[in-house]
Amino acid sequence: MVSLLGPRDDFLRILEEQLSADLHVRGGKVTVTGQASDVAKATEILTEMVTILRTGQGLSGETVERIVAMADDPHAAASEILTQNIVSSRGRTVRPKTLNQKRYVDAIDQHTVVFGIGPAGTGKTYLAMAKAVQALQAKEVSRIILTRPAIEAGERLGFLPGTLNDKIDPYVRPLYDALHDMVDADSVPKLLTSGTVEVAPLAYMRGRTLNDAFIILDEAQNTSMEQMKMFLTRLGFGSKVVVTGDVTQIDLPGGVRSGLRGVQQVLDGLDDIAFCTLTSRDVVRHKLVGRIVAAYDEFESLNANRQHRGGA
Repeated sequence: MVSLLGPRDDFLRILEEQLSADLHVRGGKVTVTGQASDVAKATEILTEMVTILRTGQGLSGETVERIVAMADDPHAAASEILTQNIVSSRGRTVRPKTLNQKRYVDAIDQHTVVFGIGPAGTGKTYLAMAKAVQALQAKEVSRIILTRPAIEAGERLGFLPGTLNDKIDPYVRPLYDALHDMVDADSVPKLLTSGTVEVAPLAYMRGRTLNDAFIILDEAQNTSMEQMKMFLTRLGFGSKVVVTGDVTQIDLPGGVRSGLRGVQQVLDGLDDIAFCTLTSRDVVRHKLVGRIVAAYDEFESLNANRQHRGGA
């Protein structure tokens, strides 16, 4: 009961704040009263919480809030989503935390090429990296290739000081950070030195065929149409590709069409390719990040409507 209700009844307070039903706790029993639909929802949430606890996974305030949020979706079983382990390291386990994240992870399992499109903080890159590490550990691939367009330097990395690694480090740092979360810290230099994990700017992919690899293209909104085609045609035998990006944060110079914006129109309907969209509801950073993303979306939508009315 302590695990279910939380330390100092923290989880119970979350439920009381977010549910319309009344919850009464006495001894080892929780009694739920109220409208039939409210009681059914509260009962379902409590059942999901108990199911998660029975797997040996603990609950947190964030987890309880996610279970409540999923209760309104008939297609979402919180206990199934929140207990799907991808990869574990140093006592931490990477799991999907929302229904769309689970759909994204499942799409990576089921398709050769997957596009994960959504705002910052939705786990696009992090989950792709987890699936890449999982595939490497299971010997489904022999290497991981991580790439990003170095758009701020116009792909002309020669002007930056230092070695190639020094030049590309600012662009691929988020990929390194995710890798360090999922692999023992002492192993990362060995993986990089041996070529088992390769990190390179997108420009260095030209002319290659990438076999037996898990390839992640991050920040794909900053590719041109030509670069996107070049990248996708690097796909070799036994490989899997995940492309991630946020079409609301394009840094390309004016007049250059984003390859991520155009690729869905080009590839829509092709077998073995999946497009997964994540939204502000899938943000898994600080809860304020989701509200910030939603506020910007609303602001931009209002501005677009005003401009449309003004143009009309």
